[in-house]
Amino acid sequence: MNYQPKINRRAFVIGSAAGGLALSFGLPAGALAQAAGGREQFGEVLSPNELGIWVAIKPDETVAIRIVRAEMGQGSQTGLAQLIAEELDCDWAKVTTEYPTPGDNVKRKRAWGNYNSSGSRAIRESHQYVREGGAAARLMLIQAAADEWKVPAAELTTDKGVISHKASGKTTTYGKVAAAAAKLPVPEKPKLKDAKDWKIAGKPLKRLDTVPKVNGTMQYAIDFKLPGMLSAAIKDCPVFGGKVKSFDASKVTGMKGVKKVVQVGDKAVAVVADTWWQAKTALEALPIVWDKGEGAKVSSESIAKWLEEGLTAPTNFVGNKQGDAAAAIAGAAKKVEATYAYPYQNHACLEPMNATVLYTPDKCEVWTSTQNGEAAYAAALAASGLPADKVEVHRLMLGTGFGRRTRSEYVTEAVLIAKEMPGTPVKMLKSREEDMTNGVYHPVTQCKLTGSLDKDGNVTGLQMRISGQSILAYARPEAMEAGKDPATFQGLNPGGAEGAFGYDIPNLLIDHAMRNPHVPPWFWRGVNNNQNAIYLECFIDELAHAAGQDPLAFRRKMMANKPKHLGVLNAVAERVGWDKPAPQGISRGICQHMGYGSYVAAAAEVSVTGNKVKVHRIVAATNPGHAVNPAQIERQIAGSFVYGLSALFQGGITIKDGEVVEKNFDTFGSLRMAEMPKVESIIMPSNDFWGGVGEPTIFVAAPAVLNAIFKATGQRYRSFPLKNHNIQMA
Repeated sequence: MNYQPKINRRAFVIGSAAGGLALSFGLPAGALAQAAGGREQFGEVLSPNELGIWVAIKPDETVAIRIVRAEMGQGSQTGLAQLIAEELDCDWAKVTTEYPTPGDNVKRKRAWGNYNSSGSRAIRESHQYVREGGAAARLMLIQAAADEWKVPAAELTTDKGVISHKASGKTTTYGKVAAAAAKLPVPEKPKLKDAKDWKIAGKPLKRLDTVPKVNGTMQYAIDFKLPGMLSAAIKDCPVFGGKVKSFDASKVTGMKGVKKVVQVGDKAVAVVADTWWQAKTALEALPIVWDKGEGAKVSSESIAKWLEEGLTAPTNFVGNKQGDAAAAIAGAAKKVEATYAYPYQNHACLEPMNATVLYTPDKCEVWTSTQNGEAAYAAALAASGLPADKVEVHRLMLGTGFGRRTRSEYVTEAVLIAKEMPGTPVKMLKSREEDMTNGVYHPVTQCKLTGSLDKDGNVTGLQMRISGQSILAYARPEAMEAGKDPATFQGLNPGGAEGAFGYDIPNLLIDHAMRNPHVPPWFWRGVNNNQNAIYLECFIDELAHAAGQDPLAFRRKMMANKPKHLGVLNAVAERVGWDKPAPQGISRGICQHMGYGSYVAAAAEVSVTGNKVKVHRIVAATNPGHAVNPAQIERQIAGSFVYGLSALFQGGITIKDGEVVEKNFDTFGSLRMAEMPKVESIIMPSNDFWGGVGEPTIFVAAPAVLNAIFKATGQRYRSFPLKNHNIQMA
C-alpha cells in the first residue's frame, strides 16, 4: 500500500524548512510516498515477522512498533505508538519501539517518509499512514489465523493481541501466527477506527521512555562512548560570517592528551585529545587570529535602528489584507498606536550539540541527537564524500531540541574532524559557551500597530507592520514566495493551519519589511507565533482599554465567526472566573491565538510588588483536534509556559561588536521551580482535525501575563525581556 499525504504547500514549506532536508542524495521521484508495504516491495527486514513497515511481532508476543520521528521529551514516541497499537488492537503492555535508521529509509526508497520532528508535526502529519500501517498489520494477522482454521476472516475478532473465533471457540495469539502473517500481502487502505472507539489512543497512558530516564539507563548522545574514542572541542569565529585567518598549532601540540589541531571549514578550529577537557583546555590556549569581517561593526543598537527604519519603509510584503485599513484609520473617531520589539533568543538545549563519528574510507557512522534523522544523514553524506550505502546515522535520545536540532551543522563539523582521524572514533562536543554564542537564534523583529475605533468603540481598522528578520531567507531561501517569507505571518494569516487570524476586522493590513542582520535566525519553539501573539494580543488589549471596554467582551465582539478561537477563549475565561472579581491583590490578563494546527488561549493571575511580578496561576485551553494522550498534552502545556515565561522575563540575546554577549545561563536565564506558576490545563478536542501540541501554548504565555501586569500597574511593556526594565519574577 502507498499512501500519499495531502500537503498544504505553505504548511510543508514552513515545516520541512526546519529540518533543512534537501533530498540531494539520489532518492527516487516518488520518495514522499508513505508506504505500508512489506518485504515483497522492499526486500530487507529489520526484525523477523515484519507486518508491513510499521509493525513486527516476535514469537514471545513482543510488539515492535517503528517510530521514525524524534523523541525529545514531547512524547511523540508514545503517542505514535498508541495510534499504531490502537489500530493493531494489541496488548499495550507488550509494546516496544524500533528506530529504522535514515540509511534503512534510503534502502527502502523512503518508505517511512518524513523523519522530521518540528513544528508539532510528528503526530499531526503522520497519523494517517501510521494508523493504516497498524490496521493493515491487524488484518494480516487475522487472515493468517483464518487460513489456519479455514474459516472466513470476517468471523474473527481481536482484543489485546488475541484472535478469537466465536463459533468454534478457537483462540490464538499474534505471536503464534505472526510468521505466517508476515508472508501475506499488505492490505491497502484498511478501515480505521473512529476516535470514539479508541481504547489505547486518546488515553493518558504512561510514557514508554519514563523508566530509563528515571533510573539513569537512558543513553543520550552526550553519554555515548566507543572503545578508543577521542574527544574534540571546537571554536567558531565569534562574529557570524567571520573566518579563520591563522592559528599556531605548535603552541598546544605538546599539551597533555592533545592528538591534533584541525581547521574545520573556513570558520572554525578544533582540538582532538584523549579527553574533552584536555581538548577544551588546549583550544582555549590556542592562538587564533580571526578575520571578523563586516559583522564586527554590528550591535543590538544598530540592528534596532535598522528595524525601526523598516516600520515606515514603503517596501513591504503583504501577509493579510482586507478592505482599506489606511482609509479606516484616517477617518476614525479614535486612533491607537504602539510599537513592540522582540529580541533574539537562544534555544538553550539542556544537552549541548554533539556527535560521535567513526570514519574510514569505506564507512562513515554517526551517533547523535537530531530532530531530523534524514537531515543529519544528508549532512554526514555530504561531509564524508562517501556513497549513500556507506553512511549511517544512529539517532540517540535528545536532551531537548526546541528546533535547534533540526539544523545539522554540528554533524557536518564532527564528520570533518573525524576524517582527520580515520579509523578512530571521535566525539565532538560544543561547550555551553560555544553552543550559546555560535548557534542559530529566534529572529529579532519590531512591530508597529495602528488601530482605529468608531464612536461606539468598535474596531474599524488595523495595520500591523512587522520589521525584521526572515527565517526562510537564511534557512531555506528556495522556499521563499516571490521574495516573501510566509513563516513571518504565523498566527496572522487569513486562514490555514499555520496560524489563522482570530478576529473579524473589516479593514486590515499586515505586512513585513524584511531586514536580515548577520546573526543567523532559526526555528525556535513556537517560531514567529511567539512575537506575533504578543504584538496582536497585547495591542487588542490596548484597543479595549482605549475603548473603555472589558478585554474579554471586546474580543468576543470580533470573534462571532471564529468559533474555535472563541471556544478556547471562553473556556479559560470561565475557568479563571473572569466574570467574578479577582482575589485581593490579584490582576488578570487574557489572550488567544492559533498556530500549528491548534487553538489555544490563556488567562493569567499575577500580583506585582515593586519590580517583582508573581505569576500565581495560568489557565490554558487547547483544542488540538484529536487528543492522543491527554496526560502528555498537559505536560507539554506546562513545559511550554516554562519556556515562554523564561523568554519573557529572563531570555534575550544581545550583540556587541558583532558577537553574542550572553555566554551561559548566568546571563541567559531560565525559570526556577519556585517561580513556576500553577498551570491548569483545559484539553477540549473537537475530533474534527489534527493539530499540534508541543508548540502552540507557548504563544499565549507572554501576552496573558503582560496583559495582567498592565491591569495591575497601568504600565505597558513593549520590549523584552522584562529584565531590561528591571522587572523580575517573584
